Amino acid sequence: MSSGALTSDWLPSFEAVPRELFVPDRIWPGIANGTGQHPAVHRSEDPEAWWRAVHSDIPLTTQWDDGRHHGDGLGTTPTSSNSMPTMVASMLRDLDVRPGVRVLEIGTGTGWNAALLAHRLGDADVVSVEYDADVARGARRNLERAGLSPRVVEGDGREGWAEGGPYDRIIATCSVLSIPPAWLAQAAPGAVIVAPFGTEYGGEQIVRLTVSDDGTRAVGRFTGGSAFMRLRQQRTQRPPFADYLHGVPWPADGVRSTTTLSPQDTGEWFQQFVIGLAVPGAFWRAERYDDDAYTLWIYSRDKRSWASADYERGRTEYEVYQSGPRRLWTEVESAHHWWTTHGRPTHPRLGLTATPEGHTPWLDTPNHPIPRQP
Repeated sequence: MSSGALTSDWLPSFEAVPRELFVPDRIWPGIANGTGQHPAVHRSEDPEAWWRAVHSDIPLTTQWDDGRHHGDGLGTTPTSSNSMPTMVASMLRDLDVRPGVRVLEIGTGTGWNAALLAHRLGDADVVSVEYDADVARGARRNLERAGLSPRVVEGDGREGWAEGGPYDRIIATCSVLSIPPAWLAQAAPGAVIVAPFGTEYGGEQIVRLTVSDDGTRAVGRFTGGSAFMRLRQQRTQRPPFADYLHGVPWPADGVRSTTTLSPQDTGEWFQQFVIGLAVPGAFWRAERYDDDAYTLWIYSRDKRSWASADYERGRTEYEVYQSGPRRLWTEVESAHHWWTTHGRPTHPRLGLTATPEGHTPWLDTPNHPIPRQP
């Protein structure tokens, strides 16, 4: 790959296991830097467009709405895909496999990643877990067509697959909000875990963790940005927005203040990620108006707190309202202030410690945890 994501040790596997063997006849091509999808492409109707999409460095949506969506239109939420090749290659590079290691994959999808691993390591040393039975059946067919047969298990990815452990490598092709305890329990001493790690607030980065010899923790750094579909059992259920005002017209009991921090400076993907590390249990949405103006709404998962910050182009001071036991805009502002005063660190300086009880993000070393709000 021209991007340099594909290292020479993986080249034979990518050549032997071409992507087209793992792409269905109908796909929705994505975009390289974002989460949007283009209209459906059918191999039978436009084989050149299908081939061009398959051989582009873009993700390909293969399922919407957990399989409930039908037809060629866009569904509500993409729920299975064939990942963009550079992301597949970079995560496999982070995994650092070698002959003799045993790998657990979470999220089989179309089976392409499992096929690359099986070609490199052998069928017997690769186990892949897929929650969706239809997706798992499709992956098995694809793998059989490629002449490969790693173990594909239908099950809850949070639980891994203890029968096949311990594993020297664990890789997730779906994003997680926390590292499931079962992954630590099924990891061999010194095992490597590679997973897309997201926050409820937004943003996501690939994390590469090394498991301690006693299996009680995994520690490592973030290696780069990502935008994967969430592990189904870790999807967040967001309450209706009307629940926060309790039938009282806005601003209800909201307390007014102003801020010099522009809502625009909190909305980039990585900014959302850093804020999410420091502000747990919160999420946002934007209500947009004319002339690029909008209201940034922030809500707590427990429905007890909300905040709004109004953005208008050309202003240097912005109106804020906050309600509830948490002052959510203040928390976001504090997280952003921490980030800027520490030199706006990017992923190489940020890391994570995961234990069965939870996770702690940190800056530079595990001894410097990121302050959690409130």
